[in-house]
Amino acid sequence: MSTSDPVSVFRALHQGRAPGDPLVLPGPWDAASARTFEEAGFPALATPSAGVAASLGHEDGRTPAADMFAAVARIVRSVSVPVSADIEAGYGLDPKELVERLLATGAVGCNLEDSVDGVLLDPHQQADRLAEVRSFAGGRLFVNARVDTYLRGGRDGTDPETETETIERGRLYAAAGADCVYPITAPPAALPRLAAAIPVPLNINGSPHDPPALRRLGELGAARITFGPLMQQQAMAAVRDMAGKLHSR
Repeated sequence: MSTSDPVSVFRALHQGRAPGDPLVLPGPWDAASARTFEEAGFPALATPSAGVAASLGHEDGRTPAADMFAAVARIVRSVSVPVSADIEAGYGLDPKELVERLLATGAVGCNLEDSVDGVLLDPHQQADRLAEVRSFAGGRLFVNARVDTYLRGGRDGTDPETETETIERGRLYAAAGADCVYPITAPPAALPRLAAAIPVPLNINGSPHDPPALRRLGELGAARITFGPLMQQQAMAAVRDMAGKLHSR
């Protein structure tokens, strides 16, 4: 693919990041927020499934696949920068259909998580699924493999077994062709070890409330930072505050 191809552009944004300069990807939940983030100068965006779900009136994790893909397509059409899509665990779709529906939205990448209904999936089966997705995508999608061990593993985040399992899963997913690994809610103290052990860029969740902390996450090993639904939630907090002031005038 040419360097002007959106997928190639998106992939290149993850490479060669200087320590302290992670790729920061805001999370648009609709077309208007996507345009706002593009106008602010961000080179790419990454939709959060929970934020999109809230904007559509669904509970997190309960958005119908058709609604999610339609929302992603609207966001992609509204901007000129690459957009990656959080598609949870893939909505039970087989890898071929999943890839076809993602490509139809115009998205350049996706998040695929390794838990369903709060239960971790078998890592080898997940790796096989990721390999199939990569095979069908043929380089047309940047695959961000989310690792839910800290979120769903049932152990304290400081338990060394959690870190060991995270590394094992991350390595498996990288070997299967994942372009990036996302150990969601991993503690900052673990990032240097995770980054050293997993041979692809790390996506770490940050907070839009503390921009200076993002540089520190980069110094610890994060190549990419996303925010989940936090930006949508912050926007809605501002709306609630405005509504309350108007109502109590």
